[in-house]
Amino acid sequence: MTAPRSRQQPSFEELYQELEAKVALLEQGGLSLDDSLAAYEQAILLAQQCQKLLDGAELRITRLKESIDSTASGYDPGDGSYEPDISEEDV
Repeated sequence: MTAPRSRQQPSFEELYQELEAKVALLEQGGLSLDDSLAAYEQAILLAQQCQKLLDGAELRITRLKESIDSTASGYDPGDGSYEPDISEEDV
């Protein structure tokens, strides 16, 4: 379970929805140059925030997989036994 988010940090889904809205606005056309540039800048910032959250999620998954792999290193598929690989440092 994750910690509750403060209202200061929007979720990935919220950011992505805002990004989609900016892209749709830009794709419609009809904006002035200044409005287009402002919308583009906002879209870039939103995309960067989304990427940062995705990078964090990827790192969490990688660490989890590494943790699972290191825990499973004591498993012997030949006889089905499990001998955890624990050193004195781990105790």
